[in-house]
Amino acid sequence: MDGKRKLKLKKFYWHPVTAIMIMAIAVVLLSGLLSLFQMQATYNVVNVNTKELEPTLVTVENLLSFDGLKFFISNASKNFLSFAPLGTLIISLLGLTIAEGSGFIETLTKRHLSKIPKEIFTFIVIFLATISSLINEVGYAILIPLIALIYFINNRNPILGIVTAFCGVSFGYGVSVFVGSMEVSLMNYTKTAAILVDETSHIALTSNLIFILAASVILSIVGTIVIEKIIAPKIGKYKKDEEFAKTEQYSTIIAEDEEQRILEKDKYENRGLRAALIVTIIILLVFIYSLIPNLPGSGMLLDMKEKAYVYQLFGDNSYFQDGFTFLVALVFVLSGVAYGFASKSIKNYKQLIENAGKKFSSIGSIFILMFVASQFIALFRKSNIGLVITSWLASLLKSMNLTGIPLILVALLLIGISNLFLTSPASKWMIFSPVVVPMFMQSNISPQFAQIVMRAGDSMTKGFTPILASFVIYIGYLNIYNLRKDKPITIRKSLQMITPYFLIIAATWILLIIGWYLIGLPIGPGVGPTL
Repeated sequence: MDGKRKLKLKKFYWHPVTAIMIMAIAVVLLSGLLSLFQMQATYNVVNVNTKELEPTLVTVENLLSFDGLKFFISNASKNFLSFAPLGTLIISLLGLTIAEGSGFIETLTKRHLSKIPKEIFTFIVIFLATISSLINEVGYAILIPLIALIYFINNRNPILGIVTAFCGVSFGYGVSVFVGSMEVSLMNYTKTAAILVDETSHIALTSNLIFILAASVILSIVGTIVIEKIIAPKIGKYKKDEEFAKTEQYSTIIAEDEEQRILEKDKYENRGLRAALIVTIIILLVFIYSLIPNLPGSGMLLDMKEKAYVYQLFGDNSYFQDGFTFLVALVFVLSGVAYGFASKSIKNYKQLIENAGKKFSSIGSIFILMFVASQFIALFRKSNIGLVITSWLASLLKSMNLTGIPLILVALLLIGISNLFLTSPASKWMIFSPVVVPMFMQSNISPQFAQIVMRAGDSMTKGFTPILASFVIYIGYLNIYNLRKDKPITIRKSLQMITPYFLIIAATWILLIIGWYLIGLPIGPGVGPTL
């Protein structure tokens, strides 16, 4: 020992904005390198008319070029404004901030939601998050901010709420209580791939219904155990800042001296909750009526050009699917307004808007993150790296002479790996279905079960990649509620938080798929795992 004090280097924390910018630069450099070596792949698509496979060549596009630079500069605004999570989050927050600003969410949470045992509430959150994929990815924009707020009000760590909601949506994506947008996007690819082996194959929209119903419950139960027993103890309690603590203490002291004020407050809060309940019921009745076809003035949210009801509800031009986030926000807005005026927590619309504006201003940092993320994801998609990797993995599967359980396992794992680079279920299945479905059918496995394997592979890794557009909502909200602003929650840290959930749910998916296949349970009405 020389007696000198050893200095410890200060640990550096990469802010997500910086990290994503570096990843964007890395994509540009990688695309230039791969393009130099002429990296490419070929995948097959099924020609519906000729019922034959047609090869499609995809090459890595060089972004480290004049055209690449021109693409970035000319499309920066477009990339941001067309970034799907941006619009859904803004619309969702408009409703939530008004409901929060009026005091509606706080009163509802403290009076009713706080009485629910935490394990049951966690199950409810995960189950709602899981089945939210019925309508694409709206669960990220609605549930993450809402659950974080409810946890904060309920004196539970809001970061735990964010992790719970994100894991529920991501690692249960594609399972629900009814057929939805996933069926609509996958079924046509399954059907066209099945006719390569059997032209009489029939794939119904309900062909996976029994399986997804069971999976939604099983995944929610397993997820609840993982959150409560493993993740919650690691994340720990949420220590509110001193100013908030003093405010709570001051309010408690005043409350003890003013029992009459508390009684009056309870009276007005009860009146506000009743008003909010009445408004919510009216909106829901109108909403339900708008989903019923062929009644006077009904069907407003349906695409009546489609014949099948599921397509009217979840088709490409479905008003219900496109407007769902706005409809949820509208419920929060009108319920919040009704509560605010009935409870006298707000005196006029000016006060309501000012309260909502203050809440909205506290989350401005997430929009900076979204701008950077939108550019990164646009550049990655433009490079075609994800398409090339997915095509390679599909070709790898095709080159293997596998049957039965080994075929199911390898297909599941390769789809899961490809999902890290190509997060769109439809795009993946477009490439994998002409390979997976015929191989399954030749191994006496039904094409409907092949579609289930696709859903499982997509779900088991969905939340574990920053290329997922809605990942930015997750990491953005982690940092909004992060009290240590000098130590931002990095991408690496955000992935570490969900690693136990990811691993256990992935194992659950594998066991569920293999167990279902071995037992031979029906996966849908009149449909089994085998032909």
